[in-house]
Amino acid sequence: MRFKPVALAIAASLTVGACTEDDPNRRAKIGAAVGAVSGAIIGNNVGGRNTTSRVIGAAVGAMAGYAVGNYMDKQYRELKVALEDELRAEHVYLTRIDEDTVKLTLSSEASFDVDSSAIKPAFQPALDRVASVMARYDQTIVHIIGHTDSTGSDEYNQRLSERRAGSVSSHLTSRGVNPARLYASGRGEMEPRASNESAEGRRLNRRVDLYINAVVEGRERDAYQSPQYY
Repeated sequence: MRFKPVALAIAASLTVGACTEDDPNRRAKIGAAVGAVSGAIIGNNVGGRNTTSRVIGAAVGAMAGYAVGNYMDKQYRELKVALEDELRAEHVYLTRIDEDTVKLTLSSEASFDVDSSAIKPAFQPALDRVASVMARYDQTIVHIIGHTDSTGSDEYNQRLSERRAGSVSSHLTSRGVNPARLYASGRGEMEPRASNESAEGRRLNRRVDLYINAVVEGRERDAYQSPQYY
């Protein structure tokens, strides 16, 4: 099957027209549409069975490197506004690690009861707001990593950290975040933020970290790498 350049140009114009000015993915969507048309026209001129794969490859693109900083800055600011009360109460912590990554830490004290992986009802609205932002900024991969303090056995803490990460992932998915973007895991007591010798230190160590990684053209694999602790 051959693709007509005019028809493809019309399809691209419809795609671009559907992107509103306040769509955080607008630039990337326009680039993908233009790339798809260019790839298809080239394939059409060359001919052969690879035309369709060229179109698909062109349309599924990562974010251009020059756009990453602004994209992640906007997402960071929206999360900061959405979680204003929780940040003030130190129920969550928000960090801009580097150009590609935003880290959101959920305090287990605020989000889970002791020895439980069920998200507290009072904390669920905060996660709903996180999901709303994440769903809009969909050119990211999110690593959700559970942590515990050193109380209890290593095996128990590992399982608890995994269950809590899974609960956060499930909640975000139920609120519209694509599950293919979410990678949940647990690290038990292996990566403490503070000393487990004090009650305050143990409180800080009980947490779930969300690393929000931009998918950047040319280095897409970086977003999928399990993050080092920061």
